[in-house]
Amino acid sequence: MAPLAPVSLTPIAYIRSCYSERFGIPRQAGLVPSAPAVIVFPPTDFHWQSLRGIEGFSHIWVIFQLHGQHFPKLKSLVRPPRLGGNQGMGVYATRSPNRPNPIGLSAVPLDQVEKTPTEILLHIHGGDFLDGTPVLDIKPYVPYADAIATATSAWAQQTDPRLPVTWSPAAMASLEAIPGIHKEAVQQLITDVIAQDPRPGYERCKDSQPGQEWNMRLAGVNLFWKVEAGIAIITRLVLMAKDSANPGGSCHD
Repeated sequence: MAPLAPVSLTPIAYIRSCYSERFGIPRQAGLVPSAPAVIVFPPTDFHWQSLRGIEGFSHIWVIFQLHGQHFPKLKSLVRPPRLGGNQGMGVYATRSPNRPNPIGLSAVPLDQVEKTPTEILLHIHGGDFLDGTPVLDIKPYVPYADAIATATSAWAQQTDPRLPVTWSPAAMASLEAIPGIHKEAVQQLITDVIAQDPRPGYERCKDSQPGQEWNMRLAGVNLFWKVEAGIAIITRLVLMAKDSANPGGSCHD
């Protein structure tokens, strides 16, 4: 077979997301419905006309570039977290971001289409997008064609069990002290993300070591948690500096 010619694609939009780093992004779309995001198009007549009729669909497919990935080399076999990170699977049998062509595909609910003088916005939620993700295409989700009732999967048959989450008094106090956010929305988002147990597969189902805390940046805050007796405890929140805080999502006033 002759060598395949390279393909060049130009993004049509980008995504503002509450996820400002890879760590903590759910492994699939739909696992954290409380996560807001916005697909941002340039305010051109072409893009506005291209979106005509999209509001008639409850969900859309988002085809996007898996940007912000830093893999030292391409692997044909990867270790899915669902299998505890202990078993190798062919990359084409997984949804690993370490792919020959770093392209992602996610179905998400479409909440609103908005046009402003400077942007055209598709408000969505429940995605698995890093902030700044380039969008290559969007398509409507069509239930009669896209929902396959007879579909099966050999080893990815159900979602992982959720990790119970509780908030320490100090974490609640720090949440209340943060200005300019929808506190209930941020609390729900953080709880839902931590309940997915974003730790590496080999750390899951384990308690934290004495004095060990995990931390991640989410929705403009740096949050810290630990796991004791199988329960995730949010210990504290720190407001991120304005120039590094994530601008995406509707958790901010």
